[in-house]
Amino acid sequence: MIKYRLKCEHDHEFEGWFRCSADFEEQSADEALTCPVCGSSKVNRAIMAPAVSTRKGEAAADRRLGEIRAAMTEAASKARTYVEKNFDYVGDNFPEEARSIHYGEKEARGIYGEATPKEVKELKDEGVEIAPVPGTPSDGGKPIDKKQIN
Repeated sequence: MIKYRLKCEHDHEFEGWFRCSADFEEQSADEALTCPVCGSSKVNRAIMAPAVSTRKGEAAADRRLGEIRAAMTEAASKARTYVEKNFDYVGDNFPEEARSIHYGEKEARGIYGEATPKEVKELKDEGVEIAPVPGTPSDGGKPIDKKQIN
């Protein structure tokens, strides 16, 4: 298996696993690869440094865990920024707005805002698709109290 860092035409970066380099080339030529952020099928390999292991055992695992944590933090930050730039902030009216959109009473659009744990449970029980906006370590590692729907 080969892991490539990939990048779409809109500079969104993500990883892809392939059986061999020919599989990547074939899928890329057929535009079978899509960006998980924007759905673009214009995907290329991003520049990446070779993985050279210089440490063994626990030290190498700790280093890899740090890399994973940093990548997850970056992804959470990008997702949060995307929501804040592209979705309408509705504050404490989130549950009412989400329901109105879900039941077709208002035009569908991306929103985010505040909801209590009880309100979140009620929305999910009603079948309203919601998800928390990811928090970042600057939030003390806790997810922020904003929810999104699209």
